[in-house]
Amino acid sequence: MTKKITTLLFDLDGTLINTNELIIKTFQHTLGVYFPDRTFEREDIYPFIGPSLIDTFTSLDPAKAQEMVDHYRAFNKEYHDELILEYDGVYETIRALYEEDYKLAIVSTKMYDMILKGLKTTGLDKYFQVVIGLDQVASPKPDPEGINMALKLLNSTADEAIMVGDNYHDIEAAHNANVKSAGVSWAIRGADYLRDYNPTYILESMGDLLDIVRED
Repeated sequence: MTKKITTLLFDLDGTLINTNELIIKTFQHTLGVYFPDRTFEREDIYPFIGPSLIDTFTSLDPAKAQEMVDHYRAFNKEYHDELILEYDGVYETIRALYEEDYKLAIVSTKMYDMILKGLKTTGLDKYFQVVIGLDQVASPKPDPEGINMALKLLNSTADEAIMVGDNYHDIEAAHNANVKSAGVSWAIRGADYLRDYNPTYILESMGDLLDIVRED
């Protein structure tokens, strides 16, 4: 018998908060500094969204990868509040889940302090009991370490949890941790891209999550 869902784990960027414009502009700025002879269009940035920054920049220039990460983070922090947007229905859904006593956590490849900055800017910080950032794990998603850490801190088991995200590494991390997964249709690459990774659910809106957990 399958356990009732009690625990919701969320990616942050592109899932709870629309940081797409911020991320794209930050990558374009950083890459413009380090690769001035190349032009990076929006579509060129899409493959960089999701994996850790160090992995992305190492693939471009291993010798300057950490320097590029630092440059990226400085620009991203400076323009964070100016460029982030809220997704319709996210705040209301998270509040409803919290009020119905579901356990809520963030599992992100973003640094812990920037996760908190995003949550506080959108007023979501008061709803999450656990926040797992890149600097708290040895191996980022799709490794299951962050999910397993969140489950342990929440005193939850894999069979009562769903990982919600907007990119392949969220879905694969869920598979690797043996938890259910939900891909969001507002992902920058779209729902069809996520379906290739076999999520348990596709959410057309965050409110769909309420129907899933209430019917479980």
